[in-house]
Amino acid sequence: AEMFINMDLTMDLAGPDPKILIYHTHAHEAFEDSVEGEEETTIVGAGAKLASLLEEEYGFKVLHHKSVYDNEREDAYAEALPAVEKILEENPTIEVVIDLHRDGLNGDRKLVMDLQGKPTARFMFFNGLSYSNKKGELDYLPNANLIENLSLSLKLTVAANEYYPGLGRTNYLNAYRYNMHYRGK
Repeated sequence: AEMFINMDLTMDLAGPDPKILIYHTHAHEAFEDSVEGEEETTIVGAGAKLASLLEEEYGFKVLHHKSVYDNEREDAYAEALPAVEKILEENPTIEVVIDLHRDGLNGDRKLVMDLQGKPTARFMFFNGLSYSNKKGELDYLPNANLIENLSLSLKLTVAANEYYPGLGRTNYLNAYRYNMHYRGK
């Protein structure tokens, strides 16, 4: 079947000013082999590695924000909101915002695949829809960037699976906004 999605993923992310923000609403997220007290073994360490790869391999200027907002997990998005607003206000050149998480799974299920001889975590994009099947549109959570957010995450999943089949998992869609309203990417 012919693909009707415009797969243009080009973005002008060059230049001296930050274009990408990486932060962690849930900075306490750790992995099976994380070491207590060693940030580099947690999701924050994964964010540092991603920032390094984006800068060193691709030349993108990345701002990695490491503050903790999940001392009370259910309040993390509200707690992070003022800091994200301030960072974006102080860095208007930021076009892409990544809230990096690790996926929590029950039991022995693992989301690792063999990629060119290396165990590699499969990934999933998460989109908040500001819409509930029960309540309809959630007017109190407007997101003017919703379509652009969805479009980019779907394009990136398709592109990743084109190059590395199975690397990108099915995108996860949920009712709320999850601070995705500040940028279209």
